[in-house]
Amino acid sequence: MKKKYSIYSLVKNSLSDNQNWKKMWRNPEPRKFYDVIIVGGGGHGLGTAYYLAKEHGLKNIAVIEKGWLGGGNTGRNTTIIRSNYLWDESAHLYEHSLKLWENLSAELNYNIMFSQRGVLNLAHNEHDVKEIRRRVSANKLNGIDSEWVDPNQIKKLVPIMNTENCRYPVLGASYQPRAGVARHDAVAWGYAMRADELGVDIIQNCEVKKIRTAKGKVQGVETSKGFIRSNRVGVVASGHTSVLAATAGIKLPLQSKALQALVSEPIKPVINTVVMSNAVHAYVSQSDKGELVIGAGTDGYNSYTQRGGYNIIEDTIRAIVELYPIFGKMKMLRQWGGIVDITPDASPILSKCEVEGLYFNCGWGTGGFKATPGSANVFAHTIAKNKAHKINAPFSVDRFVSGRLVDEHGAAAVAH
Repeated sequence: MKKKYSIYSLVKNSLSDNQNWKKMWRNPEPRKFYDVIIVGGGGHGLGTAYYLAKEHGLKNIAVIEKGWLGGGNTGRNTTIIRSNYLWDESAHLYEHSLKLWENLSAELNYNIMFSQRGVLNLAHNEHDVKEIRRRVSANKLNGIDSEWVDPNQIKKLVPIMNTENCRYPVLGASYQPRAGVARHDAVAWGYAMRADELGVDIIQNCEVKKIRTAKGKVQGVETSKGFIRSNRVGVVASGHTSVLAATAGIKLPLQSKALQALVSEPIKPVINTVVMSNAVHAYVSQSDKGELVIGAGTDGYNSYTQRGGYNIIEDTIRAIVELYPIFGKMKMLRQWGGIVDITPDASPILSKCEVEGLYFNCGWGTGGFKATPGSANVFAHTIAKNKAHKINAPFSVDRFVSGRLVDEHGAAAVAH
């Protein structure tokens, strides 16, 4: 029975001091065998389990998370959602995801706070202008809402921006009106709640230490709660995916780095869209609470820490203050880092591999959150059918052998 959330349930529970809410999902002990095991309890992993149960009829599924749900990159990002990528393969994947985002609150009966406030990608030099105009044209050919806006139009959208500063003059931007932001925790919670109702076991505080294989087939996973058997294992472990893959004898072309973000003290509404700049490695939006959510580029070295270097913060703040002088005296409340895994072509891996029954969803770099529902949807298809969906077929791990890369470094909008 689907748990209903409505204004009536909110009023009813407020009168009882919110003491009678039912638990959103169970906390079961692992079984000895599952038809499918998903390693990683973030949005991608929970979404994959949900679609496996809902669209493919599988019931004996486990999601195994070493910590708590959404404690990895799902809760450590800047929540930006867009689909204005350059290449056809990427555009189809991210547009599929954006269309799912637009109806996700209704489907999950849980408010994910998806706000389609638009996204600007700034151009600061002639190279930026040519590259962004090219991307706008490619987007239009794929039916994606994207347009070129000049400095005057940008000034109307974001009056507080200093478009004529000396170091970073703003020459124009691409603008995608349907893009926006969502609440990262809510996405994980919504998928977890509905997956649990469909019979998925969500097992927290259970670290997967090794993927066991034999004779070219997957057998299951060694965990901190013992060995769990399964003939199909999907790994969605973000920055630690390459580490787990190595335990199965698979070497993935990934580098893991810290990606940092920070949040300011809350202020009155001053910016009602998302503004990104690849040239200055900084992007900003304003949350519903009034905080400025500021993102930076990746650190310049491989790392598994969730902190990152202070020089990145300094460079990011310097750029933000030049673009928005009124932010100069604001205080920052907190800073964090997520571990992103990056492929050579800055595009994800959504693929089975040479070990039968073993599948990988990884390599999202800085673009993982925006792809959450689309990634989960096509990855579930790949696991259930043992065959790639047409949308994720170009993102096979085999492309690094064939050379059919999907080079999206320029569309990432932050430094890789």
